[in-house]
Amino acid sequence: MFIDSSESRDRFGFGFIFSSEWDPVKEEFGALPFIYGTILSSIIALIISLPVSIGVAVFLSEIVHKSVKTPVSFLIEILAAIPSIIYGFWGIYVLAPFMRTTVQPMLQSVFGFLPFFKGQMFGTGLLTASVILAIMITPIISSITRDILNAIPVSQREAAYALGATKWEAIKMALLNARSGILGGSVLGLGRAIGETMAVTMVIGNKAQIKASLFEPAYSMASVIANEFAEASGSMHISSLIEIGLILFGVTFVINSLARLLIYSVTRNAS
Repeated sequence: MFIDSSESRDRFGFGFIFSSEWDPVKEEFGALPFIYGTILSSIIALIISLPVSIGVAVFLSEIVHKSVKTPVSFLIEILAAIPSIIYGFWGIYVLAPFMRTTVQPMLQSVFGFLPFFKGQMFGTGLLTASVILAIMITPIISSITRDILNAIPVSQREAAYALGATKWEAIKMALLNARSGILGGSVLGLGRAIGETMAVTMVIGNKAQIKASLFEPAYSMASVIANEFAEASGSMHISSLIEIGLILFGVTFVINSLARLLIYSVTRNAS
């Protein structure tokens, strides 16, 4: 990717990362709208998914009866096996109309004074893509968090109860002990969200722009590669798309490296 993106790098330099221009006719390319759409949609998805995932993990490992745990776990984990194209179709025909008629008007009526919830409501857009991603990464985070909670020795819970702790205090203790595992699961989910292609492509709107409103169409790095690579005719266009792929790899590498450092620091402090 580094070699094949040399034409784009030689012409645009570091300005490629900070430019919002994307015009194949004039051969003017910039990756900023795609970086913005990728990172923002992934972060919003993580914000939506993380409390749900932790709640599911606590429910399965600490609260629900064993006879219910297995089927519920199976139903949640099977979400990870659904192809992303199916999520995309569901997003177009079910989620997007629901967002346009219910969720977006509600958010605008309550938080309309904020720039994030202003503008026209199309149904598709950055927020809809974030919701799709949140659904897709929830099984990953919840499964890892559940396994970490199950790995905590029973003796720790018994010791907490012996000291007079309530059930919720014991759960809080378990979550504190599992924070490094939760962080690791969150990073895996974030990595899945950043690299997701088809489901995001079908609902994000695919418009190279940077808008404050979450209702507006946007674009992601994976989506622009999937949409335009087969139709790119000029060598500069192809080189620019390959450079976007290189940036996507770099963003993923940096995020996972920072996460490893965070996990290491948490583990070191705990020991």
